[in-house]
Amino acid sequence: MSTQAVEIQVLGRKLKVNCPTGQEDALRAAAADFDQRLKDMSARSSVSVEQLLIFTGLNISNELHLERQEHNRNAELISNKINSLEENLDKVLQNQPKR
Repeated sequence: MSTQAVEIQVLGRKLKVNCPTGQEDALRAAAADFDQRLKDMSARSSVSVEQLLIFTGLNISNELHLERQEHNRNAELISNKINSLEENLDKVLQNQPKR
């Protein structure tokens, strides 16, 4: 997979990072979101840049963890519904008269 250098800005610092070709816009959007979160956190508290990065990273990790849990719950619900539908379909097919 080929990569391309993409320039992003975080906390007023320009950074060049390698990115898979075709994912540049997604990286820029993620960087803009991250930068905004850092600015928001910085406006609410007076902590060092290191603490700001750690707290923001932890918040994002927590959000990701919650989203994964929700995804897993939804996947389990869908799987259960599919199994139920399969069982019902099997019952209906078993009760059909043979031709």
